[in-house]
Amino acid sequence: MHIDLICIGQKMPSWVDTGFHEYAKRLPANYKLNLVQIPLKKRTKNSDLVRLQQIEGEQILTKIGINTLVIALDERGQIWDSIQLSTKLANWLQEYSKVALLVGGPEGLPLACKRRATQQWSLSKLTLPHQLVKIIIAEQIYRAWSLLNNHPYHRT
Repeated sequence: MHIDLICIGQKMPSWVDTGFHEYAKRLPANYKLNLVQIPLKKRTKNSDLVRLQQIEGEQILTKIGINTLVIALDERGQIWDSIQLSTKLANWLQEYSKVALLVGGPEGLPLACKRRATQQWSLSKLTLPHQLVKIIIAEQIYRAWSLLNNHPYHRT
């Protein structure tokens, strides 16, 4: 299975890359978790935020491969616990070889990205900084894998 985490924003602090890659490398060889970062468009006080969001959304959509399950991360999406995510991961593995998880910029994902998605996932009712979201997603994918494989990482 190949999972792309497609995010708006790059030039992250080194601890973000370190955290993300720590969990991504723990996954077995048949799971590839890849971070795809799209530069955040410069925002000024006079920026047309709707237009910038649309441009960034178009860039996200170009990074999605064919025959890919698309999941939008959105505050209004479903909240899954770790057990539910592991069940989802098992289903994804059976039905798809590629999954794309989409994370928008400061204004969120544009409607075009949400429409392309089959599911919407909310990590929390809290607003989380994008730096942490990247690490949280990587950790939760690893945790879901560990649950499916009876690995001792997840303890109930």
